[in-house]
Amino acid sequence: MADIKFEIKETVGILYESTKGWKKELNFMSWNDKEDKYDIREWAPEHEKMGKGITLSRDELIKLRELLNGISF
Repeated sequence: MADIKFEIKETVGILYESTKGWKKELNFMSWNDKEDKYDIREWAPEHEKMGKGITLSRDELIKLRELLNGISF
């Protein structure tokens, strides 16, 4: 399996933190030197391990915000 290269440019916010220190974060980042995108996933305390996540373009993130704003709680 090839190495995955990533660079977190900005941590936008933390959505959740487990008792073991893993954090579900929204980050603006680059994967394998490609275009920067928004990414939601769980990270180990020093970002040495990661869980499965979802990566969104700016337009996709805007659409997600619109969808979330339409939800009645």
